[in-house]
Amino acid sequence: MSTEPEVKPEGEETPVLPPQEIRAVLEALVFASPQPITPRQIADVLQGVPKPAWEQAMAEMKEDYARDGRGLQLVEVAGGYQITTRPEYHDWVRELLDPRTPTRLSIQALETLAVIAYKQPTTLPEIIDLRGVKSGGVIKTLLEKRLIRITGRKEVVGRPMLYGTTKEFLLHFGLKDLAELPKIEEFAEVLGEEVDVAGLKRAIEAPLPVEIPLAEEGEQLTLDQAAASDESADTEAGDSQADGYDDGSEDDSDESEEA
Repeated sequence: MSTEPEVKPEGEETPVLPPQEIRAVLEALVFASPQPITPRQIADVLQGVPKPAWEQAMAEMKEDYARDGRGLQLVEVAGGYQITTRPEYHDWVRELLDPRTPTRLSIQALETLAVIAYKQPTTLPEIIDLRGVKSGGVIKTLLEKRLIRITGRKEVVGRPMLYGTTKEFLLHFGLKDLAELPKIEEFAEVLGEEVDVAGLKRAIEAPLPVEIPLAEEGEQLTLDQAAASDESADTEAGDSQADGYDDGSEDDSDESEEA
């Protein structure tokens, strides 16, 4: 009987952990991570475990969590994996954690958030124009809740700040990425019955208002020169009028002496 070790085909890696243990480690990592654990983080921890091996274990674990009768689910969200409670049990969990603290956003905040999500990056003037109501205070609330963030400034007159959604937004609504945003009618159902679905749809489908872009450096120089030229012309015109007035005075004086 041969005692020589089995030789694996060239290029085939041998996992450092048996399949069942890989799955157990993965479950522990996903559960312990405060944020959705990304494939890169998993690869960094499971060094020596081939990617196909842990991906297969993750798929099997996901199927196991998807069975009926489970209170938890394994989901792909915000670019990573997370174990969460099932949506149908959220009210029970909320009662346990803090029944006194309201967790829902106002209707105005939800509608503003929807406009930003579907129109991002967008500015406050654009949001006000699309919704038809002032939204400054709502923007502050959404920033404080980290559902939106400032992504930069728009290169138009006034250079208003641009807003976009965050990773927290994806987590809040259980989205893997922005590509998973549903149609606005479906998203409005998630937001709540009181949301103005028709108004939101009109706002999101409407084109953004036309804004005046910032002038190029060369154009700006020309405008500055034009302004300087106008100022110079005004000064020269004023001097000419003053000179004319003085000349007229001198002529009147001479005529008076002759008389």
